Amino acid sequence: MIAALYVQREGCYWGLDGVDPWDEERDARTYDGPWPVVAHPPCARWCAFAPLVEMRHGRKLGDDHGTFQAALEAVRKWGGVLEHPARSYAFQRFGLPSPTLNGWSQDLFGSGWVTEVCQGAYGHRAQKRTWLYYVGENPPHRLDWRQPRSVVFGGVEHMGHAERMATPVAFRDLLIGLARLSRPALKENETE
Repeated sequence: MIAALYVQREGCYWGLDGVDPWDEERDARTYDGPWPVVAHPPCARWCAFAPLVEMRHGRKLGDDHGTFQAALEAVRKWGGVLEHPARSYAFQRFGLPSPTLNGWSQDLFGSGWVTEVCQGAYGHRAQKRTWLYYVGENPPHRLDWRQPRSVVFGGVEHMGHAERMATPVAFRDLLIGLARLSRPALKENETE
């Protein structure tokens, strides 16, 4: 079993065997195990456009009501993977290294690994560069690190919000597989 945190009700994680989906109504900030997680914390207050939105509309950079921090804590405690848009300001704010393409880098001061992938390599119509933070024994050595060009004329601004935000099924399956592979380090008083 894995927990899918911050996912859309009736979205691609809904109704899958072995997946416990947590939508906005369930409030994933309250997740307290015991399964590894796939975390999709909201990104609007952390994405590349967040400073512009703050300047124009006053919505503060990083003001996500604690969702990213809770997701990060869940992944660190229970294992699994957190995904966020490339260049997410949250990675810097929470001391995570900036990922690179074509491989995993280990977080020198933590228990995680980071990488960048393009969801376009997994079926999204836009390139949709994405950063992953994984906690487990070792991340898989092979991901699809291709950087396909967007097939949407004029870029993602010509896609509807729902399509821009959607997780392709192949990418969802990759994230579920990562969560199932993860095994956080057991504390001294725990047994398998």
